[in-house]
Amino acid sequence: MKINKEDALAYHAMSPQGKIEVVPTKPVSTQLDLALAYSPGVAEPCMEIARNPDDVYKYTAKGNLVAVISNGTAVLGLGNIGPAASKPVMEGKGVLFKKFAGIDCFDIEIDATDPDEFIRIVKALEPTFGGINLEDIKAPECFRIETELREKMNIPLMHDDQHGTAIITSAALLNALEIVGKRIEDIQLVVSGAGAAAVSCLRLYLALGVRPQNVVVFDKDGIITPARTDLAPLQLQFATERPIRTLAEAMAGADVFLGLSAANVLPAELLLLMADNPIVFALANPNPEIGYDLAMGTRPDLIMATGRSDHPNQVNNVLGFPYIFRGAMDVRATEINEAMKLAAVHALAELSKEPVPDIVNNAYGDTTLAFGRTYLIPKPLDPRLITAVSPAVARAAMESGVARRQILDWNVYDDELRQRLGLDQKLMNRITSAARQNPKRVVFAEADNYKVLKAAQLVRDEGIALPILLGAPDKVRALAQANHIDLAGCEIIDILREDATRDAYAERLYQRRQRRGITLFEGKRLMRERNYYAAMMVEAGAADACITGLTKDYGKSLIPSLQVIGPAEGVRRVSSMYIIQHKNGPYFFADTTVNIDPTAEEMVEIIGLTARAVRFFDTEPRVAVISYSNFGSPSGGALPEKTRRATELAKKQFPELLLDGEMQANVALNPHLLQENYDFSPLAEKGANTLIFPNVESGNIAYKVLQEIGGAEVIGPVLMGMRKPVHILQLGASVRDIINMTAIAVVDAQRDEKAL
Repeated sequence: MKINKEDALAYHAMSPQGKIEVVPTKPVSTQLDLALAYSPGVAEPCMEIARNPDDVYKYTAKGNLVAVISNGTAVLGLGNIGPAASKPVMEGKGVLFKKFAGIDCFDIEIDATDPDEFIRIVKALEPTFGGINLEDIKAPECFRIETELREKMNIPLMHDDQHGTAIITSAALLNALEIVGKRIEDIQLVVSGAGAAAVSCLRLYLALGVRPQNVVVFDKDGIITPARTDLAPLQLQFATERPIRTLAEAMAGADVFLGLSAANVLPAELLLLMADNPIVFALANPNPEIGYDLAMGTRPDLIMATGRSDHPNQVNNVLGFPYIFRGAMDVRATEINEAMKLAAVHALAELSKEPVPDIVNNAYGDTTLAFGRTYLIPKPLDPRLITAVSPAVARAAMESGVARRQILDWNVYDDELRQRLGLDQKLMNRITSAARQNPKRVVFAEADNYKVLKAAQLVRDEGIALPILLGAPDKVRALAQANHIDLAGCEIIDILREDATRDAYAERLYQRRQRRGITLFEGKRLMRERNYYAAMMVEAGAADACITGLTKDYGKSLIPSLQVIGPAEGVRRVSSMYIIQHKNGPYFFADTTVNIDPTAEEMVEIIGLTARAVRFFDTEPRVAVISYSNFGSPSGGALPEKTRRATELAKKQFPELLLDGEMQANVALNPHLLQENYDFSPLAEKGANTLIFPNVESGNIAYKVLQEIGGAEVIGPVLMGMRKPVHILQLGASVRDIINMTAIAVVDAQRDEKAL
């Protein structure tokens, strides 16, 4: 991506200047709030901390606060530009900590190049912070600074320029060696560069099994040998006594090249000297030691990684440092030790082997991401990183004895991590966990679509469901192969070859609908359509649930299921509901897709179906019937009258239900407004979590606005009132949507099974 200078400057200069700000986390709107936040109320936590110093984690932000500290002596590719000029980078680092791990940061730029002075200043900051991220400090001073600070301080501290790159490349190296079938203890390694990152990489590689005698290191002055007198002890430990003097000699038979030096220092012809299936990590930024296209054109059997986002296998430190600090700080570790770094390495390596979620494919516009030569490590925008790396680091801290706090329930901890990023999946976690307990057969009517096949693989791999795919087997398998999707264990049915079954299903449909316009001939024609066939599979017991609607209009996809399966006993009208996943908890919106303009009486049935569905998701419904008015003001209009009457009828029919209306949406969701203006409402204490809309227009508009600009995840539509489990996807739903709806369908089927 080409960055325009003016755009970059305008971005940083935009008001407010810079990239970070301090935001209060407690109310400060009243005199009482101010008195609690400062004098005299602040004296109480001060005295508690004085009595018990560990209470600083209880009463202040220390436990979630990292200092990003630099003296600006080795900034990015800019060199020694000084502390003030380094501030935009340090602010940026703080943004990454917050975005990816929910960690708050202060950036601190220190005007000190003397290591002793720098160490003294940073050590003095320990009472303020829960962790220290050292950044952009030149070698060899950075080695001493980090070593001494780790010895003197009792909070997590890491020089990310050293260890971040080491951790990410270690994960990539393990996976690359697995792909090419080589053992780490056997590889010959050539390194270009002997700075902070290169030394840290080498130290971690040795911990993983690389043999020192198999390593050759070069810096700008040539090969590192014991005779060199211009190097720090940490660099000299990688000196070689082998009779090698040139890079060409070192590259002969080498398995791995690691570049952390400068652009274009690796000639293409030297790649031809390397062993079969060579591995090249060319990490100089912005231009690598050898260009990606040139390298791949020279050695097609090459596995390559760079620091660039426009090539596969980007080595990006954001894969590591936010989650390492998150895990370390959550157990109040006294340091970040080797065991914790290795835990992060293995967590990243293993995550790379799991199926890539649709949210990542969409972010990168790549539907072919799968473990292999061009996907050694996860992508930076993978939301699973925090729940893969942070727990691994925290567990390693506990096991290695540097944790001062124990995590007792790892499932709860995973939920806490998701909540920090607005990824609260507790509701769907419960549904998914329940589905795994007893997976059911789910028929997917649209198996000639990449998203459906990807979702089928994932629900099978995760043990959520047993997929049945309707489509031409050759076409389905070709599509799967083209997108690196493994369909082993998924049943594929070509309905056009199932003559006997189709005839039996047509007879069954004819018997059911012969007085409603369907002849036997018409039934046979309809059974050649996959939506009808899928619905009949559920009706006949050949499948337990059905998922369709990805590629067709919602109403057209729903009609076959209504004709074949029909509503549940006692239900006159089916309805639909969306689940809105928000940081404040789940909300439920109905009806959003099925009933265009229901009457007051029909709204009552929607209220009953929705309340039952909300309880299905382990949530007690607090129902508000939504209008543009609040309890008769303004008066007049057919819509307020309809919602008012629907509320009255529903209260009579469902007296146990916490319900009120007609009300405006903001009032329904804001208990402060309710308490201030309508304290008589039964919803005044907590506000509503379930909104019943007067027509499909308002409900559909509301959920789509929240989905696009409200920062909420939307799950649905959940079809309510069917006799057997059927769910109709929204046109163009994502893979994640399909997985969520499949899990819901499986639990639907489990519930129906228990009711028999």
